[in-house]
Amino acid sequence: MRREIVLKDSCVLITGATKGIGWALSRRLADAGCHVVGIARNTAEVDFPGYLYECDLSDAGQTEDVLRVIREKFPVDAIVNNVGSAISQPLGSVGLKDLFESFDLNVRTAVQVTQAFVDSMKTRRKGRIINLCSLAVRGARDATSYAAAKSAIIGCTRSWALDLAEYGITVNAVAPGAIDTEMFMNAIPSGDATQPPAGQVPMGRLGTPNEVAALIAFLLSDEAGFITGQIIGIDGGGSLGGSSS
Repeated sequence: MRREIVLKDSCVLITGATKGIGWALSRRLADAGCHVVGIARNTAEVDFPGYLYECDLSDAGQTEDVLRVIREKFPVDAIVNNVGSAISQPLGSVGLKDLFESFDLNVRTAVQVTQAFVDSMKTRRKGRIINLCSLAVRGARDATSYAAAKSAIIGCTRSWALDLAEYGITVNAVAPGAIDTEMFMNAIPSGDATQPPAGQVPMGRLGTPNEVAALIAFLLSDEAGFITGQIIGIDGGGSLGGSSS
C-alpha cells in the first residue's frame, strides 16, 4: 500500500521561493497541507501559495529585519536554504567582488536564516534543515566562486548535522545537476553553447524543478527522520565517473 509523506500542518520557510526549485517546492508543500513561508527579492504579482515576504537577502540588515518578523509570527519547523547565485568566470578573470558576493549570498544567508530559528527547533526537539548545493562542487568549468561557495554549504551541512542530531533535528543538502531553471540556463559558460546542456547528462535530458522539489519534500517528512548529514545528488547521472559532464 502506498504511504503518503506526512507534512500536513508543518511550517516550512523557503528562501528564493518564487522561482525555479523554490517555486516548485512552495506549491508542492502547500498542496501537502504545509504552511509555507517564502522569502524572495521580487514579490510583485506573485500568486504565492502561502505567506510571502519581500527581502533582498544580499542585504544582511534587511534580512535580519524580515527574519525577526517571521520569527514572531510563525513556529518554523523546517528551513530550506534555496537562494543562491551563480556566475561564470574563467580562472584568471575571477572578480574578487564577485567571489565575496557569492559567499555572502550562498553561505552567509544560509547561516543567518538558520540561526534565526534553530534555538526554537532545539527547544521543541524537532526540525528539518535542507541546504541547496550543486553538482558543481565536484568541479565545473568557469565556476570558481559558485563551486567554492556551494562546497562551503556542504561543510555547514555536515557540521550542523553533528551539532543538532541530539535534538532530533536533521540537516541534509540536495545537490542538483542540470535542472531546467532560469539560473542554470543563465550560468552555462558561453564556450558550451555548441553542446546542449542535456547532451552532457547521461539520461539525455534536463531535470525539472518538480523532481528536485519531490526529493526535498521527502527529506522534510517524518519518514526521513534517520537521514542526516547527507549530500544527496539529483543529476540524471551527471555525477557518475563515466559521464561526459
